[in-house]
Amino acid sequence: MLSMAKPVKYRSIVAINGPLIIVDNVHGVKLNEIVEIDVDGETRLGQVIGVEGRAAVIQVMQGTAGISIGRSYVRFTGDTLRIPVSEEVFGRVLNSMGNAIDGGPDIFGEKFDVNGYPINPVTRSPPRDFIQTGISAIDGLSSLIRGQKLPVFSAYGLPHNTIVSQIVRQAKLLKKQESFAVVFLTLGASYEEADFFRVELERAHVLDRTVFILNLQSDSTIERIIAPRVALTIAEYLAFEKEYHVLVVMSDMSNYCEALREASLARGEIPGRRGYPGYMYTDLASIYERAGIVSGKNGSLTQMPILSMPDDDITHPIPDLTGYITEGQIVLDRSLHLSGIYPPMNVLASLSRLMKDGVGEGYTRKDHFEIYTRLLSAYAEGLRNKELSTILGEDALTAEERRYVKFSEVFERKFINQGAYEERSIDETLNLGLDVLSVLK
Repeated sequence: MLSMAKPVKYRSIVAINGPLIIVDNVHGVKLNEIVEIDVDGETRLGQVIGVEGRAAVIQVMQGTAGISIGRSYVRFTGDTLRIPVSEEVFGRVLNSMGNAIDGGPDIFGEKFDVNGYPINPVTRSPPRDFIQTGISAIDGLSSLIRGQKLPVFSAYGLPHNTIVSQIVRQAKLLKKQESFAVVFLTLGASYEEADFFRVELERAHVLDRTVFILNLQSDSTIERIIAPRVALTIAEYLAFEKEYHVLVVMSDMSNYCEALREASLARGEIPGRRGYPGYMYTDLASIYERAGIVSGKNGSLTQMPILSMPDDDITHPIPDLTGYITEGQIVLDRSLHLSGIYPPMNVLASLSRLMKDGVGEGYTRKDHFEIYTRLLSAYAEGLRNKELSTILGEDALTAEERRYVKFSEVFERKFINQGAYEERSIDETLNLGLDVLSVLK
C-alpha cells in the first residue's frame, strides 16, 4: 500500500491530544505524508496534517489509545496514501482505506494518490447528456447531467437513505451501448444502515456495476476524512482511464463535515461559523471539483452528495457552502413527508442549473423543457391559491384558481409521489406530466 519507509525512526512524540500526536525535531516531512506508528509491536497508520517548524502534527487513523510519550516511535514513509485500483473493484465492498472487507481477495492494480489532482480548466468540457434516476421529480424537474455536481439536501428523520438506495439501484444511461458505473460511499453509517444498503444492492442485482465503500460510525475521524478521496480516486480511474460514465453517491456529507470540525478543534484552530473550520469551503471544493468531463476522454464523473441539514436549516454552513460549489440542489421537505409524499421533494426549492444542457431533443425528448416549465409554473400558482384559500376561504377563489389548487394536489399525489421500488422511464415521467396538466383544461 505504501512505498518503502525511511530508515529514520523518531521517538520524539511530545504531545497526545485526542486523535492527534505531535512529533518534534523532524525534518524533510511533507503535508499529507503517511507515517507508521509503533505501539507495543502493533503498527498504526497516521497522516501528517500540519507542519510547524520542526514539529509535525499527525492524525492517527486507528486512534491514539496505547501510544506513549518516550516509548512509541514514529516512522515517516516519504509517501502519501496510495491505493491499488483496477476493474476488480466492481462488485466489491471496501473500507475507508480502499481495502476489501467482503471476504474476497485483495484488490490489485496500479496505485494512485488518493488526494488526486484538480482537472485542468483548459481540458474541461461542459457537462452534457442525461442520467436517468427513475424518480420523476428528479428526472422531469431537476435532471441530473453527466459531469454535474447535484447534491441532495435532506434533514434528520427524512427518508434520504431510501432515496439514496433507489438512485443507486435505478440510475442508468439512455444510451445502453455506453459503460456506466456507480461508486457508492457511506459516511458515518450505522451497522443497521450498512446492512440495509448491502441487502438492497444484492436484491437489485446491481453490484456488478457498483463499488460499495463503507465508512462506519465506529471508524476514526481521519478515515472519514480520507474516505471521499478514496471513493473519488476509484471513480477517476474508472472514468478517465477506463472511460466509464461514473456516478458517485456520497451519503452523508454532514458526517464528513463533523469529522472536519472534530479534527480542527483537536488541533486548536480558531473556529469559523458554528465551530466549523474556516477552510471548510476549500476542503469541500477539493472534493466536489473532482467531478467533470475531460476533453479527449469518453468517460465522465458525476457527483450526487447527500447531506443532512441540522435543524432543517438550509442556511447552515454545510448546505450553504455546498450550494456555492455545486450546480443546484435537490431539497427534501418535511411537510411533504408528513403528508405521506415519497420522495418528499420540494420541487420549487430544487434546481438543476445544468438541466438545459442535457435534456430535450437528442437527449431525452423534444418537449421535456416545455413540460418542465408548465408543471412548475402551474404548481407555484396552485400553492399560492391554496394559501389564499386558507386566509380568505375557498369560496373567495375563482373557478380557475380552484382548478390550480386541485392541480397542485394532483401533482403532488400523482407526479411527485411514487413507490420506493417504482422505476419510471423518462418517457413515462413526461407522459405523466402531460396527464397531470390535463387537470387545468
